[in-house]
Amino acid sequence: MFKHILVPTDGSELSQETARRAVLFAKEAGARITAFFAKPEYPVTYYGEGALIDPTTPEKFAELADQQAEQNLAFVEKLCQESGVQCGKLALTSDVPYEAIIEASNQAGCDLIFMASHGRRGFSGLLLGSETNKVLTHSKIPVLVYR
Repeated sequence: MFKHILVPTDGSELSQETARRAVLFAKEAGARITAFFAKPEYPVTYYGEGALIDPTTPEKFAELADQQAEQNLAFVEKLCQESGVQCGKLALTSDVPYEAIIEASNQAGCDLIFMASHGRRGFSGLLLGSETNKVLTHSKIPVLVYR
């Protein structure tokens, strides 16, 4: 039924467990996976009198975000390799993760988004309008939520 599954990851423990389940699901369905990571945008800071200046440049921030993305995506890629599931990787820069997840699913041509019930913000994120809830209400393709 599903042939191409987007698996968003943020590196959290639940996200990693969700990736494990997604790989098993993909193997059983004969589907391929695109692992996805939403890289944060460089924070724009307004400085007032007496404010400390952040020494991180936009370039250094982007480099660190790329490293974090590669680390998280490599985890999913390794799971796929071990299970014989075809895997691609994608990272987009956005401070609005749910929009980035939906955009990634469109770019990759996925027919399912397989994601955790909540991310780094934990249960409070789930109760207060999590990214997962926003993906559920805005996605035009099916979303499978793992708890």
